[in-house]
Amino acid sequence: MTQHVWGYLPEYEKERADILDAVDTVFGSGQLVLGKSVRSFEEEFAAYNGVAHCVGVDNGTNAIVLGLRALGIGPGDEVITVSNTAAPTVIAINAVGAVPVFVDIDPDTYLMDVGQVVAAITPRTRCLLPVHLYGQCVDMAPLKALAAEHGLVVLEDCAQAHGARHHGRIAGSMGDAAAFSFYPTKVLGAYGDGGATVSDDPAVDARLRRLRFYGMEDRYYVVETPGYNSRLDEVQAEILRRKLTRLDGYIERRRAIAARYAEAFAGTGIVTPKLAPGNDHVYYVYVVRHPRRDELIEALKAHDIHLNISYPWPVHEQEGFAHLGYAPDDLPVTSRVAKEIFSLPMYASLSDAEQERVIEKVLDVAGRL
Repeated sequence: MTQHVWGYLPEYEKERADILDAVDTVFGSGQLVLGKSVRSFEEEFAAYNGVAHCVGVDNGTNAIVLGLRALGIGPGDEVITVSNTAAPTVIAINAVGAVPVFVDIDPDTYLMDVGQVVAAITPRTRCLLPVHLYGQCVDMAPLKALAAEHGLVVLEDCAQAHGARHHGRIAGSMGDAAAFSFYPTKVLGAYGDGGATVSDDPAVDARLRRLRFYGMEDRYYVVETPGYNSRLDEVQAEILRRKLTRLDGYIERRRAIAARYAEAFAGTGIVTPKLAPGNDHVYYVYVVRHPRRDELIEALKAHDIHLNISYPWPVHEQEGFAHLGYAPDDLPVTSRVAKEIFSLPMYASLSDAEQERVIEKVLDVAGRL
């Protein structure tokens, strides 16, 4: 299980006719930049997420960058988030000149420990940035209560949580704005880069639309505020439109795969994901733990099973963020978990036979460690 470990090739074979028709539709439309496909996808994705507005952008990192700027976050402002995340979450904070402030994670779900947030708030704090990691949501009610009490904005990082729900609310509908990635591996993935920022606030929506198009409003070359060239590609938007109609099916299949893993590894040394109260998980990745993770992963390579780690190096331990001044022990749960977690194959096109082989080999190898 190497090249198609995240399911691109099997998915493409199954959906090839529709994907190529999407490409032909755009090329034949005469609208290659911010045309009908982008507008339609924005409307449809906003409706799916129960929000009023969606702005398609070029990637998930810039979805966060533009989201922060549209919410008024800039140089010197502090943004509270987690270190157990993909580096782009923090890179985006840095890109707007803000300062990332980390809190530790829950040892069972690996999500933001909301109970630690209040102690991290300072007079410079302006934003809370929860990461709905691995496919399930952070506990949003107490986080939003803190935001309201301290006059902070909330930007949800939903890059890994398309379709996830928290007490019935869909990811992306609970903050002041939310950022999504459509990188090919995502639950809703494009065939290249792509992203979107959503909001219920028309003023935030208007700022986002200016920011993604150089800072211009209606007239070309008239810049109202310096922005970016950060437009969702028309071809990717049309592909995403088609795939959006299949998103719930992708999620259903992922949950079935997760259930089989949970049953197979119950009572073993493999610690399976814990579902937080009120959450409907979409299993973007299926993250498990084992105290001898590195040995287990290395042994499985002999069976052509190559597993990923999400994430082996917490952001606060990486050289590029040394200037933030964190030591590993400052976030003890994050640092400890990073030494044990790894991801089993998880994608909608994973076959039952492929999964059974993974389960068999993991149990065999783990049983001999």
